[in-house]
Amino acid sequence: MTEPPQLTIVVPVYNEAEALPGFLGEMLPFVARNHFHLVLVNDGSRDGTGAILDGVAGETVRVLHHKRNRGYGGALKSGILVSDTPYTITVDGDGQHRPEDILALHRTIAARRADMVIGSRRGQKDASLGRAVAKTLIRSLAKTLMTVPVHDLNSGMKIFDTRLAQEALTLCPDTMAFSDTIALVFLNRRNLVLEESIQVRPREHGRSTIGIRDGLATVRAILNMVMLFHPLNLFLPAAGLLMLLGLGWTARCYLINRVVSTGAAVLLISALLTLLLGLIAEQLADIRRALATRTRDP
Repeated sequence: MTEPPQLTIVVPVYNEAEALPGFLGEMLPFVARNHFHLVLVNDGSRDGTGAILDGVAGETVRVLHHKRNRGYGGALKSGILVSDTPYTITVDGDGQHRPEDILALHRTIAARRADMVIGSRRGQKDASLGRAVAKTLIRSLAKTLMTVPVHDLNSGMKIFDTRLAQEALTLCPDTMAFSDTIALVFLNRRNLVLEESIQVRPREHGRSTIGIRDGLATVRAILNMVMLFHPLNLFLPAAGLLMLLGLGWTARCYLINRVVSTGAAVLLISALLTLLLGLIAEQLADIRRALATRTRDP
């Protein structure tokens, strides 16, 4: 008796008609050989991508079409939602990810009973200096505001427990920030998240569409995650800064004029209110975490 498929590979595709023949020529035999499922999501492509994907649809290869472009995260959400295997892995459709790394991550998540394994590109050269700097800044921001024990948050290759991922989708954006966000959701929900080194091949066709807007969207997504899970990490520094400014202003005014200015008083009151709001937000986050834990572990 054939064992049921254990893994679904979700691939978001947008205007990759040039890269798809090579990618599919490698991926389709790999999927058949390992009895995996493959979900290809055409995210509103304007070239011949849709026709190419329809030509390979079959029993174990499912093709989804978005009438309009929803974004990288939106495409991944559609694919993850239809996954019905214990594990799901996300792979880019430009041919940069190697099938052997899919097997390595699958072995790791099963053997270690992890909830997510991130394909880490640590030590590999970035496509450009600008992207390297942007990823370093984003990674530093996340680690400053939260406990982030992994390195490559925004890797496009991640394998995870399908049920947990489907539960996390409502918190994830439709943008490129999806990769960072879903990893942060798993980490903040105390799921076991590991990293496994992978090798990324150079893009042979087309060009990356990641730009400054995507970087800003990722920063916003990280701040949203902090507000959702650890709001005091934002409110406390803000309150501390206001308090220091207020005390400094108070000391200066008192030493010079022997009075406390209205501006200094406003700063001190603002510091107190900011701290109180942070404490309330942290209490709400604690209640939300408790409810989520109770839902997952009845």
